[in-house]
Amino acid sequence: MPDNTINPTTTITRQLEGAACSAPFSVLGPSALPETALTVWQPEAVRVSIIAGNQSIALTRKESGLFVLPLEAGFSLDNLLYRVHAEYEQGEHTYVDPYQFRDIAPAAENVHNPVTAYQEMGAQLCSYSHGGESVSGTRFVVFAPNASAASVIGDFNQWDGRRHPMQRLENGFWGLFVPGIEAGATYKFELKDGLGNRLAHKADPWGYHADQYPSFASRVYDQSAYQWQDETWQNRPFTPPHKQPLSFYELHAGSWKRNPDGDFLTYRELAAELIPYLSEMGYTHVELMPVSEYPFYGSWGYQPVGLFAPTSRFGTPDDFKYFVDCCHQAGIGVVLDWVPAHFPSDDHGLANFDGTALYNDPDPRRGWHPDWNSYIYDYGRPHVREFLAANALFWLDCFHIDGLRVDAVASMLYLDYSRNHGEWIPNRDGGNHNYDAISLLRWVNEEVYRHHPKAITIAEESTAFPGVTQPTYNGGLGFGFKWNMGWMHDSLSYIKEEPVHRKYHHGTLTFPLVYAFSENYVLSLSHDEVVYGKGSIHNKMPGDEWQKAANLRAYLGYMYGQPGKKLNFMGTEIGQTAEWNHDSQLEWHWMQYEKHQGVQNLVKDLNNLYRTEPALYERDCDPSGFEWRMMDDADLSVIAHERLDDNGNRILVISNFTPVVREGYRIVSPVEGRYELMLNTDDARYWGSGISPEQTVPVKNGQLSLTLPPLATVFLRHIQ
Repeated sequence: MPDNTINPTTTITRQLEGAACSAPFSVLGPSALPETALTVWQPEAVRVSIIAGNQSIALTRKESGLFVLPLEAGFSLDNLLYRVHAEYEQGEHTYVDPYQFRDIAPAAENVHNPVTAYQEMGAQLCSYSHGGESVSGTRFVVFAPNASAASVIGDFNQWDGRRHPMQRLENGFWGLFVPGIEAGATYKFELKDGLGNRLAHKADPWGYHADQYPSFASRVYDQSAYQWQDETWQNRPFTPPHKQPLSFYELHAGSWKRNPDGDFLTYRELAAELIPYLSEMGYTHVELMPVSEYPFYGSWGYQPVGLFAPTSRFGTPDDFKYFVDCCHQAGIGVVLDWVPAHFPSDDHGLANFDGTALYNDPDPRRGWHPDWNSYIYDYGRPHVREFLAANALFWLDCFHIDGLRVDAVASMLYLDYSRNHGEWIPNRDGGNHNYDAISLLRWVNEEVYRHHPKAITIAEESTAFPGVTQPTYNGGLGFGFKWNMGWMHDSLSYIKEEPVHRKYHHGTLTFPLVYAFSENYVLSLSHDEVVYGKGSIHNKMPGDEWQKAANLRAYLGYMYGQPGKKLNFMGTEIGQTAEWNHDSQLEWHWMQYEKHQGVQNLVKDLNNLYRTEPALYERDCDPSGFEWRMMDDADLSVIAHERLDDNGNRILVISNFTPVVREGYRIVSPVEGRYELMLNTDDARYWGSGISPEQTVPVKNGQLSLTLPPLATVFLRHIQ
């Protein structure tokens, strides 16, 4: 009778040939198989030998691609480093066999610690000693617990999943050390699902560097190569952020300015152009819209795939470090938009990573975002939480980032966010709060402030969720600041009204002060307000050309006089007239005209005034730093308030939101002395009418009487 048994060697060969071997350490390398001293897998090779010490030893071809050194050869490889020499029909290749390095599993305490996880996962340049020799290369580690097989593929193995099968380690990890792989090598992971089906090739979720379309491949990167020069910035004295003047310039790196040929500025070119501009304009920080690698430019970075890689559209990771370094050397902080709320469905990304919904809830009522057609992270799963927390710390540690503005926090907090009845699943108590997301945000904030106490975290949160900027030990989310979306909505709604109608909307202007100190706020005029048909901030203003500019100047002055840190999206400071277009640069050509020069001069002066006058920032988050002087003059559309610093110094801010000059306007003052004019948004320097209050206004009988320019905000300092 015929023997129908299958040769075990044939089974091994089939697994290797099909890139379906989950335990290559059990079949490849020294003493892997009981009858061999060495087994080498080299598909397409016609001859294979090994070089060990001073000897070259030919291996026996056992099956196609499988070569062995039999035990009877009497050659021991114990504690001896060897190289493989493979000959093909065309060409030959010598390499250090990766399967002699078996002690590669990262320490569990490091993988699950967000401070160290990004130093263990993905592609890490490292060295291993074997047989008294040190061998450099790259260790690859990927988490794919439901995969049946994993390989690392790249330009070093012709993107052939058969050549470098990875070893299944404990707890869902796969790993392999590949000698000779240096920084710059491109790679991906080839995974098989639980049924053995090959998945789309995956970029490294922890990859430090990535290519653009069409490959979207990850690149090995040396995180330690860049030499930082920002010691002075890093060692600056600590001041609580809520006591600092924080003025953010929100920037989209691809459309602030372009090269003459229309190409993007690189990170280094951006540093050369942008940083002197920010310094001249007086901004304290630049806030970058997301730079984490993203495949679709039109998403502005809000659909990221490579959370650990700055987008290569503008240069290398070292180029981005250079940009941050130069900002710090110029005294400018850098904040990044961070997107932990969702991830896109691109095949090379996290979606269906190991053949399962590894990073999102498989139920679309919790795992799919209808607004952005993207997946929602499953915040209750430990590997997702560790991944996101590690990513937050990564940017602060490896790129010296000074803060994270967390995108779409409201969508994380509420299970029913943007969903109708029946489209969401309540929490265990029947409510709509996402307990897992709340827990994650608290943990991330705790870790950020524990390890980077000078950093700040800012929430883009559009609801009245309580305690966003309260410490976690008081039950809050632990953010440093929150965008004041209510102020933005109400103030823009007011300023868009024709001046003659504003008296009917006066409460819209004053209402934000009811809750102005309930959180630590940033007053934000962000990119969201100048896209999708909303028009530019300049063009929201009513009236003719002069009135539009005057309204804008009065509004910006009002903003800088209000309690709260400041954020302006690029273009607002020059009176950009067109809606923001990510496919072109700002309207720099308008800067030849006095109107736009005037707006820019005003913002420059407002920033400098804000930064140099503690009364305008020291108590931004403290109600004792704000006092109304006139809040109910709806008929004349005038508001007035005073800002106070810790020493009791006062600055009076008055806004006249009509195009009528108010002479002899009276305001009650609780102090004697006089007020001196500091800034007038209607000054001729700003393309205003030149009408001005008196330079010095005395307080008489508890009042001061002064001229209010039309459509203007004025700042006056109290003098004893």
